[in-house]
Amino acid sequence: MRTLDETPATVFTAPEFAPSPAEARGVRRDATRLLVASPDDVVHARFHDLADHLRAGDLLVVNNSATVAAQSDAVSTRHGPVVVHAAAPLDDGTWVVEVRAAPHAARAVLDAQPGDRLTLSGATLDLLEPYPPDGSSPTGRGNRLWRATATGDLDRTMARHGRPISYGYLDRPYPLAAYQTVFGTRPGSAEMASAGRPFTAELVTRLVSRGIAIAPVTLHTGVSSQEAGEAPQPERFEVTATTAAAANAVRAGGGRVVAVGTTVTRALESAVDDAGRAVARAGWTEHLVTPASPPRLVTGLVTGWHDPAASHLLLVEAVAGRALTQAAYDAAVAGGYLWHEFGDAGLLLP
Repeated sequence: MRTLDETPATVFTAPEFAPSPAEARGVRRDATRLLVASPDDVVHARFHDLADHLRAGDLLVVNNSATVAAQSDAVSTRHGPVVVHAAAPLDDGTWVVEVRAAPHAARAVLDAQPGDRLTLSGATLDLLEPYPPDGSSPTGRGNRLWRATATGDLDRTMARHGRPISYGYLDRPYPLAAYQTVFGTRPGSAEMASAGRPFTAELVTRLVSRGIAIAPVTLHTGVSSQEAGEAPQPERFEVTATTAAAANAVRAGGGRVVAVGTTVTRALESAVDDAGRAVARAGWTEHLVTPASPPRLVTGLVTGWHDPAASHLLLVEAVAGRALTQAAYDAAVAGGYLWHEFGDAGLLLP
């Protein structure tokens, strides 16, 4: 596991997790709460008000990756019942997987070993080596991610017998459809690119009619269950020439490039050339956006709320600045905003 050289400066008390999708709580997707933070003020709104807080000429960049079923029960040769997260297929045909404790995947199994076999319904996984293969761990207690060979069709097994990744804080299981965004057209994310979830077709229409443009990128997410201090894993992404040109034109015209989520920020900033312009680029990214390596293209962020010490929180601080991030998190905690994939959102405009 790669470790981070920085730690988030933002501190806050334990938040409240969203126990279910908004619809299950009797709330429209775009009626969840939205906290708008700028250097001038903090405003409490609803997500369907998003267009009121942006300007004509701004560009919203969204992730068009769709969520796949990536969690399955399994039996380990050494640990017995476990939960497996299929984080990503690699170019050589092996998989990045995470082994977690049964039945609710509440914690990572950190003492797995090469040669452990995990038996699923329809496939088996044999652990080869830690991923990435440097063998380091920020916990000092073992490895969380593994490269594994799959016997049988793991994609088919997950599609037939798998379920969306969840971690036990939900009130019950929810179907894969609950983990899709209105933009998700390219299946590949192990976990939902959740910042896009509150958007609806009606809200997209309202934004476009106000002169706010929308452009897609693709970043297929891995698993989000990093240990404290652990860097995000490499992820597959694509920024097209059309989206790159749109971002460059908006910046040249004085508009703002607002990333919908940390995934979009990572993808866009992975496609910036030495002159600070967006270019078409695709492949695997290991790029980390942090206060020490700040964004050069993204100037605003729509985001969910991240846990203390999470690497995603460093990215938020890099975009918004640490003072504005702290003010936003203080207001979100005080206001009872809900955390995690089905929670409320923030719009940070530094």
